[in-house]
Amino acid sequence: MSALSAASPLSIGALARETGVSVRSIRHYDDHGLLQSSRASNGYRSFAPVAVTQVRQIQRFIATGLSLAEIQAFPDCMLLVEGALSCPETTPAQRKRLEAIDREIADLERRRTRLIQLLSDGAAPG
Repeated sequence: MSALSAASPLSIGALARETGVSVRSIRHYDDHGLLQSSRASNGYRSFAPVAVTQVRQIQRFIATGLSLAEIQAFPDCMLLVEGALSCPETTPAQRKRLEAIDREIADLERRRTRLIQLLSDGAAPG
């Protein structure tokens, strides 16, 4: 962590600065139960310092194409340990996502081949 004390709660703005994630995204994660916040006396959300790790993990999983619903099903250890990559409980979801990506790549390759063929068939004789 930067200059923030490891024990002090974080405002949503401080959490956003620490993680580089927008306030809107943090609210979204909190609303979906991926983070736990409390309300400060002024009514604003307050987060425990571990939320920095949680937000970074959520971002890491989203970058692989996992949905918030899939991430919600992950055990806490996957969100509480920075850099946690896989465990028996998450492997099926990760494998399912990989299969979906492979299908998308295959579909894109078929489209590319068709487009190349269209272009070569329509090319003016040289």
